[in-house]
Amino acid sequence: MVERVTATNDALELIDRLKEKHGPIMFHQSGGCCDGSSPMCYPEGDLILGNADFLLGEIGGAKFYMHKSQFEYWKHTQLIIDVVEGRGGMFSLEGVEGKRFLTRSRAFTHEELASLS
Repeated sequence: MVERVTATNDALELIDRLKEKHGPIMFHQSGGCCDGSSPMCYPEGDLILGNADFLLGEIGGAKFYMHKSQFEYWKHTQLIIDVVEGRGGMFSLEGVEGKRFLTRSRAFTHEELASLS
């Protein structure tokens, strides 16, 4: 079964480390001007979700959300969450680790899209 959001092994390791430090965490795919399209990581419940936030799935046991209007642009792609060196968004938990989450993507095949519908 195809998933809308997945994570690399490096990302999963960082997620585990963040959960050890902060307890349950969550992600929201940023669409803001300050952080570009970085996935933002928060302690679970710190970001208040609205009716327009869409649950894409889970990575490393952490729920991953995106605003529905942004999802319209990304619905044909699988998000692949990775980690790179450097500082990311000011409000994202991984910033103090000297790493940042990064969203990569790939287009779904026609068969994969059909299975998601």
